[in-house]
Amino acid sequence: MTAVDSVGAAPVRARGISRPWRFLSGAFLVAALLVGLGVGPVGIGIGGIAESALSHVPFLHVHSSLSSVQEAVLWQIRAPRVVLAAIVGGMLAIAGSAYQGVFHNPLADPYLLGVAAGSGLGATIAIAYGHVGTEGQLLPVASFIGGLTAVAAAYVLGRSAGAVRTAGSLVLAGLTVTLFFTAIQTFVQQQHTNTLRDVYSWLLGGFSTASWRQVAVAAPYIAVSSVAILLHRRVLDVLSVGDEEAASLGVNVPRLRLLLVIAATAGTAAAVAVSGLIAFVGIIVPHTIRLLVSTSYRAVVPLSIVVGAGFLVLTDVLARTVISPAELPIGVVTAFFGAPFFAVVLRTSRTMR
Repeated sequence: MTAVDSVGAAPVRARGISRPWRFLSGAFLVAALLVGLGVGPVGIGIGGIAESALSHVPFLHVHSSLSSVQEAVLWQIRAPRVVLAAIVGGMLAIAGSAYQGVFHNPLADPYLLGVAAGSGLGATIAIAYGHVGTEGQLLPVASFIGGLTAVAAAYVLGRSAGAVRTAGSLVLAGLTVTLFFTAIQTFVQQQHTNTLRDVYSWLLGGFSTASWRQVAVAAPYIAVSSVAILLHRRVLDVLSVGDEEAASLGVNVPRLRLLLVIAATAGTAAAVAVSGLIAFVGIIVPHTIRLLVSTSYRAVVPLSIVVGAGFLVLTDVLARTVISPAELPIGVVTAFFGAPFFAVVLRTSRTMR
């Protein structure tokens, strides 16, 4: 299938994922996971990781050569951190690809409709008024509620404008909500300056406090959201020809747009709730896939999950090793790579889809 967008841009190469790219993306993710599990103050080799993993499989009777300390480091500290980084990275990347397809905007990212502002406000209120530390159990809940509230407000505002069927109205509504929520957050911070350190620590993102509990909390939302987007990846190719053309082909554009926005937003809110604000993943990963593999969402969407997971795991490794024993906020590392990449995408946005 070949589609040409409504403004006469380059045709979309609507094809799936070739076997070499499937292998390479899978190998990239496996390598990233092994690096994440093995690198750190307590070095653990690939063989040791494999033996330890097999020793936990019933009926195999494989003995782990790791010491008790290495076992504890591997499964209680690094494994939850690596798994959480992987599911967050995959979610942010696939959400970015969905937003870019829905809004016909190559610069769209998972924070487009105010998720970041709402989550940041929720976290700030929890820290300032609820006296919740960055490791508090209520912080992810407050962040999640704030993110969903912001997106709901953006949708209601766009609907009240009478043009909610268009992508532009939702984007403008999201920008309005973002500015308003950011203003409230700034006011709260100024009234509680003693909490500034905790607030900014969360806002810059990271997985230093990752636990299996956080994985269990975020995974169901991320799984459901990702599956919903994956099931509609072919329809995103249809949307790329334009709303009027898609409607003429039998696609209910407003309903599809709302469904994908809800799915991407709910998954992003869950990811942000356990990781803080991590920008640029939803731009870097999908566009890299478009440049290297295909512009078709049949390839971009599924590969975004795999490559996004590996990308954020490796980014987290950099964050915790560059200035070891101290740790950089992961948002700083993604911004270091993302800002130049964003500039490149901005220059070529007229021809990228």
